[in-house]
Amino acid sequence: MIAVIPSATLMGALGHPVWVEVHVSSGLPAFSVVGLPDAVVRESRDRVRAALLSSGLPWPPCRVTVNLAPSGVRKGGVGLDLPIAVGLLVAQGDLSASQVRGAAFVGELGLDGSIRSVPGTVALAGAVEGTVLVVPEADAPVAVAVHQGVVRGLRSLRQLADALREDGPWPAVPDASVVSIPGPSGGRAEHVPDLADVRGQRVGRRALEVAAAGGHHLLLVGPPGSGKTMLVERLPGLLPDLEATESLEVTRIHSAAGVALPPGGLIRRPPLRAPHHGASSVALIGGGSWSMRPGEISLASHGVLFLDEMGEFPTAVLDALRQPLEEGVVRISRARATVTYPAQFLLVGAMNPCPCGAGVRSGACRCTPAARARYARRLSGPLLDRFDLAVPLSRPEPSDLLGPASGPPTATVASTVQTIRQRAKARGVRANSELPAARLDELAPLTGSARALLHRHLAAGDLSGRGVDRIRRVARTLADLDRVAVVDEPHVAEAIALRAGRSLLTD
Repeated sequence: MIAVIPSATLMGALGHPVWVEVHVSSGLPAFSVVGLPDAVVRESRDRVRAALLSSGLPWPPCRVTVNLAPSGVRKGGVGLDLPIAVGLLVAQGDLSASQVRGAAFVGELGLDGSIRSVPGTVALAGAVEGTVLVVPEADAPVAVAVHQGVVRGLRSLRQLADALREDGPWPAVPDASVVSIPGPSGGRAEHVPDLADVRGQRVGRRALEVAAAGGHHLLLVGPPGSGKTMLVERLPGLLPDLEATESLEVTRIHSAAGVALPPGGLIRRPPLRAPHHGASSVALIGGGSWSMRPGEISLASHGVLFLDEMGEFPTAVLDALRQPLEEGVVRISRARATVTYPAQFLLVGAMNPCPCGAGVRSGACRCTPAARARYARRLSGPLLDRFDLAVPLSRPEPSDLLGPASGPPTATVASTVQTIRQRAKARGVRANSELPAARLDELAPLTGSARALLHRHLAAGDLSGRGVDRIRRVARTLADLDRVAVVDEPHVAEAIALRAGRSLLTD
């Protein structure tokens, strides 16, 4: 007898429908899986057998063949355990085909018959074909947000068999309101570090506000203890909540990567990813043999990618960021497949001015000129040019550290950032950093004095063509913060000043 059970498998961060065909026939006991399964799927035999027997369900003492269709697509992951087990029950007559008609199954089986959570549920739930989707109980809240039909979350194979036979009740359908997409005021209940905790660093806090408001990439250059990490940890709290499409996209990427999701299912706030400087290019960009796992830049999409100790990252790893920074996506190609991941992240780097951290301008630097040159070369010119803001920081004064808080709190700055982002949307972009170069004269008009200032810096060789466009976008954000329509000379001057940290690395 043959049973056909709908399911899905992951390819990168996307789900692909799979039909699990189970054939039970007479002959010597054997179990084979065909259809390009990976090692995890081939090992399902032992998990499924133990789960069935532990649940008091029969294991067929004959020949079993499992085909994963379409046969030309590579299949992987533990999510095919459950449909294989259901297919076995139908093929040997323990369940009827009518009892599973219209249902799809995704889940890992424990040896005790429990149904366990699987990575990539968001993508899988959106790819399966079936009016009813059966998933692990832990994955039901997020599956209900993307699946068009009914979602059933179950704890065990025994519970599933009883529900299909109508010997036991189906669990309640998860409430979609629990995982509803947040509105403009949602998602603020979670604790975030407050910007008011930062003492001193007036320029650093200003740069943080500009970066959040305009989506501008930020580089902080300063000695150890100057507060670089403390500032960056407060940046996600300034960003607006994720919109509906962004929330689903970020949740899908995190789910496919096996990253734990919040209790409500969907990720509502912009993520902050901070990989160690020993991370490889594959870890940062994504990839692998055939699994095509999302990298840190995709996990940080619509959020912040923080590269602390940026001068310690290998040059080849940092230069791999250049294309995703420009295009907002990363394309990973292997012999078997090519996948495209989102990579619309706000890049924030923090580094010392030199290997010893003191900086040559302090007079206390212990580094040789050759060591300083090697350190500065870690950031290539093209990558450094992609930072809209490069801000030098110094250690706060004792009076700042011991005095009262003087800066605005996170809530106040976040409200301002939200207003600036709304103005950018009225211009047809998510943030001012995405303003097209061809429309800068229309969307970021310059006064005569502002244009003259830019001309002088261009003539002096201080700016590249890309640098001029980035200066104009930052100046547009500064003008928005001042609530004026036209970009004036002070806005351009401040935008240029907010790149002063570049000189610490190029001197």
